Amino acid sequence: VTAELSARGIAENSRAAVVAALEAGAHYVESDCHLTRDGVVVLFHDEDLRRVTGDARAVAEVSYAELFELMAPRGGLLTLEQLLEDFSATRFNIGVKSDAVAEPAGRIIGLHSDRVLLASFDDARRQRALAAAHAVRGVLPATSPGKSRLMRLLLAGVLRSPRHAAIALANVDAVQIPERHRGVRVLSQRLIDTVHAHGIEVHVWTVNDPVRMQQLVALGVDGIITDRADVALRVLG
Repeated sequence: VTAELSARGIAENSRAAVVAALEAGAHYVESDCHLTRDGVVVLFHDEDLRRVTGDARAVAEVSYAELFELMAPRGGLLTLEQLLEDFSATRFNIGVKSDAVAEPAGRIIGLHSDRVLLASFDDARRQRALAAAHAVRGVLPATSPGKSRLMRLLLAGVLRSPRHAAIALANVDAVQIPERHRGVRVLSQRLIDTVHAHGIEVHVWTVNDPVRMQQLVALGVDGIITDRADVALRVLG
């Protein structure tokens, strides 16, 4: 069970959200990162601050000190470095949300590669972050494919092409997908079987309904990414 940092009543990706996820018993914690104006890698999902703080500026337009002050009454700001050092027994799923943060985040993750899965919707960005992580200690963190690789995997299913599937799944450790995207079904039994045939796990996001959690596990899904880690752990054990 992977907890997304959006617990009810707590600002997402805040220090308080991490604590709440761990208190719920989550096996993994998912978060995202951006780069501030002065080059600090911080936990934040959106490109701008509007939804969380009401401030219309982009994360890249504010300093760490400014963002720290804005987040102080909202659960507290965390840098990526603080996250990995302060919660040293926890495994994380870290999304790299902008081109600017790819290499800085990768260098930080490179010190903790054994307990981080590095992800990005943009495969080129993901590869830059992975290269930066590898350069630190010569160890790659786990990773999941971005959008272009996932599209190739879905095409492989349509064409029934093992070659396309092998290319899409090369050098990844988990496939993390929604059940549907813009009304189009992404998850299928064929996809699960194909991914498993390559020795790779399937994780599905974001699943908050307890009945659906059980159904997905019965299909063979390996991981549930959820806002309700407490519910998932109660129904899945």
